[in-house]
Amino acid sequence: MAKRAEVDRLTTGAAPDGVKSVNLALQGGGAHGAFAWGALDRLLEEEGLAIEGISATSAGAMNAVVLAYGLTVGGREGARQALDAFWRGIARAALFSPLQPSPWDRFFGNYGLEMSAAFPLFDALTRIVSPYQSNPLNYNPLRQVLESSIDFAELRRRSAVKLFLSATNVRTGKVRVFRSDEISADAVLASACLPFLFQSVEIDGEHYWDGGYMGNPAVFPLIYECDCADVVVVHINPIHRPDVPTTAPEIMNRINEISFNSSLMREMRAISFVNGLIEDGTLRGNAMRLIRIHAIDAEAVMQTLGVASKLNADLDFLLHLHGIGRARAESWLAREFAEVGQRSTVDLHAKYL
Repeated sequence: MAKRAEVDRLTTGAAPDGVKSVNLALQGGGAHGAFAWGALDRLLEEEGLAIEGISATSAGAMNAVVLAYGLTVGGREGARQALDAFWRGIARAALFSPLQPSPWDRFFGNYGLEMSAAFPLFDALTRIVSPYQSNPLNYNPLRQVLESSIDFAELRRRSAVKLFLSATNVRTGKVRVFRSDEISADAVLASACLPFLFQSVEIDGEHYWDGGYMGNPAVFPLIYECDCADVVVVHINPIHRPDVPTTAPEIMNRINEISFNSSLMREMRAISFVNGLIEDGTLRGNAMRLIRIHAIDAEAVMQTLGVASKLNADLDFLLHLHGIGRARAESWLAREFAEVGQRSTVDLHAKYL
């Protein structure tokens, strides 16, 4: 009963007076998702914060389902422990990958692996050979880590938070949002399916790739299907860069960042437009409501990491990002949490438009 009461205090349905509710929007970004792990780890410690819904993509989807399951069966501390165990499981699964940093890389803190000869060769190979040829058995080490971390049947039955995981339908090009009662290992892997690395994931006769192409993450389910009007976006991919990329890896990395941010920026433009109509009185009544946007990010840090580091599941690197995520969440709580429920703490025009 004590654990059930703790879950109720963290989720919106039974949040008492004095507890502020938020929805979370978790971006994807491979191993950089460890930054969001750190941010979530700190937010889960905040007893004055409640989570109603989580919309997430790719690595964000993994964070979301692990958090939701841990919270469902073990409350706040259960969620923190589940996330810790999951990311350590990811590191163990990657121990023998040729893409992990060498002792030389670790000594110099080369988290981007630009000094490693393995990544350029691997990257070139993915441009020539498809995963249907290079991985005909469709082996994905993430499946074992997910299935050993989560009882998906239990999560579907009584998730402590509303879940919305985005994937891209390969055939139609549309976003597919998997909701709480549809969550499975396949749904999570579909949301995280990079087409150069893995075969598309088939669910109910349709095939899916990474949700980042069409929703990284999708914000609209949080608007339409949650009562809370505050959305905290945990950013993984830098929106801005101070310099123009000139090398081939830099150009490819920036293209990926732009494409994986584009859907979020379009939704933020729509939110800004509707908020403006409400604020100037053009829209009246209960059909529309103001959506308040908040953000936890580390743009300056993420700008220093190359594209190769998204495949770096070395535990030291993951813990490095986790620490940064915790610190950024701590800073957000100290500076901006008081404004939740009152106003947006993000200037939508400056950041997204």
